[in-house]
Amino acid sequence: MALFLEFVGQQWLLVGALLAVIVMLVLHESRRSGAAVTPQQAINLVNTEDGLFLDLRDAADYKQGHIAGALHIPAAKVGDRMAELEKYRDRPIILVCKLGQQSGAAGKQLKAANFSKIYKMTGGMMEWGNLQLPTVAA
Repeated sequence: MALFLEFVGQQWLLVGALLAVIVMLVLHESRRSGAAVTPQQAINLVNTEDGLFLDLRDAADYKQGHIAGALHIPAAKVGDRMAELEKYRDRPIILVCKLGQQSGAAGKQLKAANFSKIYKMTGGMMEWGNLQLPTVAA
C-alpha cells in the first residue's frame, strides 16, 4: 500500500489522466444505451409523448408485479422480438429491469437498430416499488 501511495504521489499526472479516461468511458457507454430517467420522469414521458414501458425482467418477476401497460420482452430476447417494437420506433421507450442495471445491453441493441428515444429507468422495479407506485400482477 505504501508503494501505491508513493507511486500516486510521484505520478499524479498519470493517475489523473487514467481516472479521466475511465470517467469518459463510463459516460460514453451509458449514453450509447440510452439516457437515464427517474420513475417520475418515465411516467411523464409515457403520459405526454405516448411512450412505452418495456419490461426486461424474466417471466416470473413480471408475473409477480409490473407497471400497468408495460410490454414484456425478456432482455435476452429483445433482438429476436425487435419487430414487436417497430410501431414504437419514434416514441419514447423506457427500459425497465429489476434494479436498473441490466437495461444497458437492450438499450444498445435498440439504439443500433435506429430507435431514437431510448431511456433507462434508474433503480428499475425496486425503485418503482420503493416509491410505492402502482403495479399489476399478471
